[in-house]
Amino acid sequence: MPDKGWENARFREHFADARPPHDIDRPLIEEAPVAIEINGIGYAVMMATPTDLADYAAGFLLSEQIIADPAELLSTDAQPVADGGWMLRVTVSAGNAAPLLERARLRLSEGSCGLCGIESLEQVLRPLAPVTARLDVSEAALFAAAGALRDRQPLGRTTGAAHAAAFCDGQGRIVAVREDVGRHNALDKLIGHLAIRGISPAEGFILLSARCSFELVQKTVIAGCPVLATISAASTLAAEQARAHGVRLYSLLRSDSVLESRGE
Repeated sequence: MPDKGWENARFREHFADARPPHDIDRPLIEEAPVAIEINGIGYAVMMATPTDLADYAAGFLLSEQIIADPAELLSTDAQPVADGGWMLRVTVSAGNAAPLLERARLRLSEGSCGLCGIESLEQVLRPLAPVTARLDVSEAALFAAAGALRDRQPLGRTTGAAHAAAFCDGQGRIVAVREDVGRHNALDKLIGHLAIRGISPAEGFILLSARCSFELVQKTVIAGCPVLATISAASTLAAEQARAHGVRLYSLLRSDSVLESRGE
């Protein structure tokens, strides 16, 4: 399994001043189709960076609510395929596999938004149990985490094109970071990493480098994390869903300011 997530490519660099153009090598983030097969059933095809795929498998299944505990994920096997993509085969316990024939669908999603193939509004806005955990996070902790995030993003620093999802403790210390070309994939990788290692999302907060969309709030709710902070702005539905499900939402996090969603 690749461990870096990028490859060099040749470019011609042009300038606004009188300097002549020249050729350079520059790293590009890896993006590949990852076909997810659950107990032999083709479930989804996601565009992702093929790193940390064991974490991704666990986080994806938890976010899809196919499993509720990583112990229900019995095996994971990730293999490259001839066309440049990846096959991610997972085995879950028999009880979890039973509904798959009804739910199975083929999804191709450039941003891995997790909504392609959903057939009704009811499926998108499916009822979720609210987050019951509570965590008091100070602004100082948020600022500390945001200030430390860049140094924990090797793929982002190298390519300038990776999203990051970080889990932080109540004091703003970063516990873990996962990166991906897709912001939703990065969060799934983080959720899977925490679950596999027995780290409770209820005991800290999630920090995302991306815009806060509805689906990212959904994943946070399903993970049971009480606080979500994002570097970019939140959408209307993201803010509504956070309030409805007991998640404190912070957005536009900067070194000296942050917005806390307060409702009407």
